[in-house]
Amino acid sequence: MKKIGILNQDISTVVAGMGHTDMLVVGDAGLPIPPQTRRIDLAVAQGVPGFMVTVQAIAEELRVEKIIVATETQHKSPEIYQALVALFKDAQIELVEHEQLKKLCGAAAAVVRTGECTPFANVVLVSGVTF
Repeated sequence: MKKIGILNQDISTVVAGMGHTDMLVVGDAGLPIPPQTRRIDLAVAQGVPGFMVTVQAIAEELRVEKIIVATETQHKSPEIYQALVALFKDAQIELVEHEQLKKLCGAAAAVVRTGECTPFANVVLVSGVTF
């Protein structure tokens, strides 16, 4: 049994397989996920698991060089936006319209669906390199 880090097998597998510039999306319960994109559904109930606790667990294992966040997040859910900025203080931050973020889901290695019900609690994590 794994002792530390991400215990979810699907997330751990995706993170281990990511290369430079690959994308992993962590989204709220309402984010539409294209049928061709790998869905890792963690949602159990409203708020469980939460968005930020899921992002923080992934951030411990994935080298993130850039995050992509919807501009709407800044205005509709500023606490989520500020938490992301604080967590990824060394990463580039790119703002896109929410419709563009939804389109990026189609090119992601996977989308992790949380139970979060805060509007626009979504982020695209762009993988960096550790060397």
